[in-house]
Parts: sequence; structure tokens; C-alpha cells
Amino acid sequence: MKRRKDQTPCVGYLSCADLPRVWASRSTGGFSVLELLVTVVIVLILMGLFWSPNSESRQRALRKSCQKNLQKLYVSMEIYANDNGGKFPEVQGARTSAEVLDVLVPRYTSDTSLFACPGSKVSTPPPGESIRKRKISYAYYMGRYLTNAPEALLSDKQVDTSPKVVGQLLFSTSGKPPGNNHRKFGGNVLFSDGHVETSSCGARFPLPLKQGEVLLNP
Repeated sequence: MKRRKDQTPCVGYLSCADLPRVWASRSTGGFSVLELLVTVVIVLILMGLFWSPNSESRQRALRKSCQKNLQKLYVSMEIYANDNGGKFPEVQGARTSAEVLDVLVPRYTSDTSLFACPGSKVSTPPPGESIRKRKISYAYYMGRYLTNAPEALLSDKQVDTSPKVVGQLLFSTSGKPPGNNHRKFGGNVLFSDGHVETSSCGARFPLPLKQGEVLLNP
């Protein structure tokens, strides 16, 4: 008996006429290479949007790391204050926060990475070495004591060194210097009792300066 032309064996016991049906059934059972590539591209785009330095979600994560830095610095500053009549570091004639906070290194902390906010472009100083002539990330309210619990002690770099009332510009609104540790997404303020609060670009709380106190930006 002769075979019909459309029943000519093509692969194993399948005829060539059966192949389109088999391939169609296989293609519906999983992802094609093109579908996998599209999925990978979408995932990479979403990761890029999240981890971009200019994304709010990325800066929110970095602000949390920044808070931990400030809280660890507070421990060193509290010990210093207890050794010095309750007063936080002070250096007469200082023009930057680094000149004052240098007194903490290395006796009160050798971890100089704490002086570099994770959201800023400031490089980490070498461990245990003086930070006096280096650039750090944080502004410092010099002239305060442990008893000044409701008042600010350290903060992310501010737009200027003036006292602030609620709503007054505190951090950058454009993402450009000054005051842009966390681009245009606000920043952190450490208070003299050790707690940290986050503020948007406009101050959420008053930040006054009394006589004998001065705010030193980095």
C-alpha cells in the first residue's frame, strides 16, 4: 500500500503535516526566548528606577542608613559630654563642623565612616584618622549641652547656617547644593537626647539658635 504524500514520515512516527500542531502545543507550555528577554528588561528597568540616586525610594532607604550614622555618632558625643561637664564638643573659632567633631577621633570613635552620609557624595575618611581638614556630611549645633534635650545637635547638611522656624527652607528643594545630602527629599535631624527625626525640605519643627550657639555646616 502506498502512503499518502501528506503522511510521509518526517520525525520519528510523526508526519510532516503533524509538526505545526506539535510546535503550537509546545509553544503554549512555557515562555519563549523573546518573552524571557522582555521580562528581564522590565525587571532591570524597575531596579534602575528604584536604585537611582535621584529616586525617592532610594533616598528613603539611604535616610534610614543616615539615621543609624547619627545615632552612633550621638553615643560618642554623649560619652564626650559626660567627660566634659555635660557639654558637647566645642572649638573656639571653628568654621566647619569637621573642625569641631575632630575631637571625637579616635578616642571616642575610630569609625570615621559615620561622618559620611550614605546619601551624599562625601568620601569616607580613613579609619581613626583626623577629620579636621576633611569634608564631612553633617551640620553641627555647637555650644549645646546634654540638658538641651529638645534642641537639635546634628543634621544633614543644611541650605544655610541661620536659625529656622517651621516651614522655613531647611534642605535643598532642587537636589542641588547646598543642603542636598538626600537630593530633594529632605533629611535627618539628631536631637540632644539622641532621637532622630526626618524633615522635608521645609522644617517640620523649629530650629532656633540661642546666644553662644552657632550652626556649622560641613
